[in-house]
Amino acid sequence: MQMLYDSDSFVVVHMLPDADRSGATDDTPQPPQLVRHGFEIVDKRSGKEVYLDGSWAELFQQQILAWQLNTPTQEEVEDTLDGYIGLAQNPVVVH
Repeated sequence: MQMLYDSDSFVVVHMLPDADRSGATDDTPQPPQLVRHGFEIVDKRSGKEVYLDGSWAELFQQQILAWQLNTPTQEEVEDTLDGYIGLAQNPVVVH
């Protein structure tokens, strides 16, 4: 897990796949697992979050790469994140 962005309005976390999830202590073969990554975007204002994976994560990754090339303002970043929050259906729950 890697924190990418944190402001008064949003938090963005990149969820990285574990390199070794087998946990086996013997030579028993483990079934293959799909290695995926995703992004969690939390809207602190509304208390909702959205998790992007698959094609949504790939699109968001392209946005991040574009931001690295053309450093955006905080307003531009938050306008983009606000567009993704339209997908949010889950309230943030603290465990």
